[in-house]
Amino acid sequence: MKIRVALIGLGKMGLSHLAVLNAHPDVELVAVCDANAYVLDVLEKYTGLKGYSDHRQLFDEQRPDAVLIATPTRLHSEMVRSALERGMHVYCEKPFCLDPHEGLRLAQLAETRRLVNHVGYHYRFVAAFQEARRLVDAEVLGRIHHFRAEAYGPVVVRPSGSTWRTHRAEGGGCLYDYACHAIDLVQYLVGCPDAVDGTALNRVFSRDVEDSVYSTLLYADGKTGQLAANWSDERFRKMSVKVTLWGENGSICADRQEIQVYLRQAVPQAPELLAGWNVRYTTQLTPPVWFYLRGEEYSAQIDAFVRAIQRRNSAGLCTFRAAVAVDRIAELMTQDARSRRLEARVEAEPVAPPPQARSFSTIRELLR
Repeated sequence: MKIRVALIGLGKMGLSHLAVLNAHPDVELVAVCDANAYVLDVLEKYTGLKGYSDHRQLFDEQRPDAVLIATPTRLHSEMVRSALERGMHVYCEKPFCLDPHEGLRLAQLAETRRLVNHVGYHYRFVAAFQEARRLVDAEVLGRIHHFRAEAYGPVVVRPSGSTWRTHRAEGGGCLYDYACHAIDLVQYLVGCPDAVDGTALNRVFSRDVEDSVYSTLLYADGKTGQLAANWSDERFRKMSVKVTLWGENGSICADRQEIQVYLRQAVPQAPELLAGWNVRYTTQLTPPVWFYLRGEEYSAQIDAFVRAIQRRNSAGLCTFRAAVAVDRIAELMTQDARSRRLEARVEAEPVAPPPQARSFSTIRELLR
């Protein structure tokens, strides 16, 4: 029996998900929801797909098994809760929630009801990053002592125009739209940091949000990491994410295209790797998918969501709880950057010297 799925949000990501869901052999796409009546009318006219402007009405009339939510971030919380309370499995686009406390409540609700819950951090499904995770788990690098996670792309490259992503209360800026991908990969590969420090949130073209993010991630075991994200970098045609790990026995560098592994010494747990440089390409590592759109990872993550529902396995690869950890780290970075701005402002305030200093200054001038 096919899983009956509804889709909310028909923007760029929503339309991509619509194509993938519609092509999945075990999915029946029963309805869509969006605020744009024109898009709904066109879809219904040419595909027969039922459209709604109110997600609650969709839920109550169609009663889908699962829902995929691809709306602006500020709308996630109410929609996710509404679906969970009706017993529906939920796939939600990232970032999960701008308020991590609300995100945690939703994660607990999904877990209590044993519903499959997934957040769309699709880089976890890129084969090069999955291979990096396998090698880290096998401890081929020994103890990891440092890493660097980077995300660059050309989202905001001029000071004109805006979208929901460039409004603080709607999308959260570069931190939540770009840097969160890198933060999630850090969590996936080496675990969640214990603290952040030295965070800088810089504006380049945007008025309400940051366009670049830089921060240091700290771990209780002494491991450190650097995070850098910039969505105003027009050197790149589209988003580019890279993670580099350094350990006692070498390094790993992975991106969308390949994984490079340098080992000081070969290790028995990975006999296919030689001492020195080893390079494997994503095309060598990626299993085929039934439908290709933008990258195999987009189909792979939806397939993982569907398989988890079929197997009644709510512990997926990227759960609400994992996404809440990303949102919490982003919140800590925001707090860290704000505290530094306040400190800089205080230090910039002119402070009158104490009387002794004024007296000394005057005496010194007299003695010249």
